[in-house]
Amino acid sequence: MTPSPEYRYPQSPVFYRNLTRRFPKIVCGEGCWLFDDRGKRYLDASGGAFVANIGHGVREVAEAIGVQAGRVAYINGTAFTSDAAEDLAGELAKLNPAGLRYSYFLGSGSEAVEAALKLARQYCVETGKPSKHKIISQSPGYHGNTMLALSTSARGHYKKLFEPWLIKVPMIPAPYAYRCSCGGKASCPICSGSILEKVIQEEGPETVAAFIAEPIGGSSTGATVPRPDYYRRVREICDKHGVVFIADEVLTGAGRTGEWTAMNHFGVSPDILVLGKGISGGYVPLSCVSTSEKFIEPLAKGTGSLKHAQTFSHAPTACAAGLAAVRYIKKNNLVARAAKMGKALGRHLEILKSLHGVGDVRGIGMLWSVEFVADKKKKTPHPRSLKFAETFVDFAQENGLVVWPNVGQADGTNGDLVMIAPPFTITEEEIRQLVSLFETSLEKTLDHLAEKA
Repeated sequence: MTPSPEYRYPQSPVFYRNLTRRFPKIVCGEGCWLFDDRGKRYLDASGGAFVANIGHGVREVAEAIGVQAGRVAYINGTAFTSDAAEDLAGELAKLNPAGLRYSYFLGSGSEAVEAALKLARQYCVETGKPSKHKIISQSPGYHGNTMLALSTSARGHYKKLFEPWLIKVPMIPAPYAYRCSCGGKASCPICSGSILEKVIQEEGPETVAAFIAEPIGGSSTGATVPRPDYYRRVREICDKHGVVFIADEVLTGAGRTGEWTAMNHFGVSPDILVLGKGISGGYVPLSCVSTSEKFIEPLAKGTGSLKHAQTFSHAPTACAAGLAAVRYIKKNNLVARAAKMGKALGRHLEILKSLHGVGDVRGIGMLWSVEFVADKKKKTPHPRSLKFAETFVDFAQENGLVVWPNVGQADGTNGDLVMIAPPFTITEEEIRQLVSLFETSLEKTLDHLAEKA
């Protein structure tokens, strides 16, 4: 929320990312709702940061964490294994795209992306192609805040301070039909994916190790769904030039789009899959890198290990939470529910298109976005100085609605949207409440900015 004029940091001994706002203190959650210490409730319409996919207050997951923690505090993942890690990997092997049966567990999405990129590079070296070292990514796009993951991200406002530490990563335009002049046609090199081959050839196929992408746009392009043939073309191009295809599904995986992985919508398997966020339902930090025997065998026969490690890799308590969450999703058919309720969510959100200031509403499953514009016909974004998305999110939270903002998607600097990604357990009545709160919040935002103008 917007700080009061007399407010000065710090408000508490906790060092938060945002240093100039007051934070309501959440004391509990149930289903799609959060409750603060003053009794106010909030509809968690973004699952926090696209994390709480099974909802708050699931006892099965909490109990599984407690049981595992009661057995052992920590084991070194370079020396021991555990039932929790082995069983979770087994469950994922059944759910992941064909062939991706080996899983490496970490804590955050950024860690997992970093590990996936390192795996791709090490694979190239261990198969006799040491000149392959470049990564190609998409713009707009986001893959995390560790240095290599940040290098692959098209977030200029995140990267500016750290530019001297980052590597140069060639990027292709992401498929973003709302802002592409073609409107998403198969003949467009951007929307068809064929532009990837052009960039690989420009960089030199012998130097390109990996291509990384979010299969369906996360917050960077606001839940943009590429053409059905996009990733078939990407797969063909990567195979032709010996480029490792990494699907970053930290945000889109674990059922968020109405399939276990977003890649399932395209009928394509990546070489490396990255999962995170909802894989544990948000109950503990957990992420995962999954790959096939093709990528494991050369390392096993060569140096004998992946040259990446984190202290909490394969942590049994984290894996126990993931195992319980995955089994809860399966038992309650929550991926199918995300697909079904996602259609209802889309129908209700569609009415927002008629509102002043709304340029587009798009999405799939339980992943949607609303893009704000100053001019609907021209799709003109608001100037960044207005901070439209942030202002909207503040008013929404005051009204008891939690959504996720993104900025800069229109041209790298300007552009405002918010993401809607509630727990899969949301009801149609709660969806109606969500839309009503959204409308009220937008009205307050427009009035506020009009007064300031």
